[in-house]
Amino acid sequence: MAKKKESVSVLDVVRGLAQAAANAYDGALTEDGEALKAGLQREEGNPLLDKRVIDGFNVVFYGPMMCIKYHSEVQLKEVYAKGFESDMDQRMADISSFLKKEYRKVTGKSVKLTKEGEIDVHVESTSRVRSWVTAKQHYKIGGMEGVVVVGEASEDRLSADWQKFLNLGPGDKRPKNDTRPKPKND
Repeated sequence: MAKKKESVSVLDVVRGLAQAAANAYDGALTEDGEALKAGLQREEGNPLLDKRVIDGFNVVFYGPMMCIKYHSEVQLKEVYAKGFESDMDQRMADISSFLKKEYRKVTGKSVKLTKEGEIDVHVESTSRVRSWVTAKQHYKIGGMEGVVVVGEASEDRLSADWQKFLNLGPGDKRPKNDTRPKPKND
């Protein structure tokens, strides 16, 4: 006999992933007291001697999908160097790997994140010295059955009683005891 697959609610998955992302704040420590590694640039080097890199990520949920958005300061020589986009792609892979591990710590269950499409990288400059990069990558969250994809038509799940109630709405019918004169159509 096949085992029945345990159903996980959409809210539990979203809460678990959101908590996993929230645990990646700057200065977060593991249970052992070591710095938490989420795959960001700010974790590299010595924080007392090296220039601090300002970077971070957040997650956005829509339907059965999740979007990881990454933001960091960059120098133009890094942008023009060979393999910049592949570095950003690797950074997104590191972040999604961190989210999966942290989700397992938070909930005790695993989650599957499947990459959808290509990474979207934008580099913007405010001056000859300062530039920043923003990158987005979309992931399909595994195990989220029954979630309607954004933009697709959904089936009508209204019960018959509610439909009957809504059909009673304000039509052209007037009650028998309404003695007001009928409105004139101008």
